[in-house]
Amino acid sequence: RESTSSGSATSTNAGATMKTMTCQQLGGPCEQAHRGESADDVIQLQDQHLKDAVAAGDTAHEAAAKDMKRRWRRPVSGLKWYNQAKRDFEALPED
Repeated sequence: RESTSSGSATSTNAGATMKTMTCQQLGGPCEQAHRGESADDVIQLQDQHLKDAVAAGDTAHEAAAKDMKRRWRRPVSGLKWYNQAKRDFEALPED
């Protein structure tokens, strides 16, 4: 399965650079792929994926969902994770 974000563009994404990160690369337990134009896109997709998985009763995603919630509530302390995720995203090859 894969989730995709079109970023903030309202028209076509011709020429847009898309990259893929997995749930596991973002601290989760599975290989769900998230595609986006930016690290922010894939982080938002991961956040929604974690919420959906936990809501569906997937206990394997609970710890990662709690960690993500903690980062949203405490952005200063979550900045280290966020900056690392951005660096990891930038280092990825384009899809």
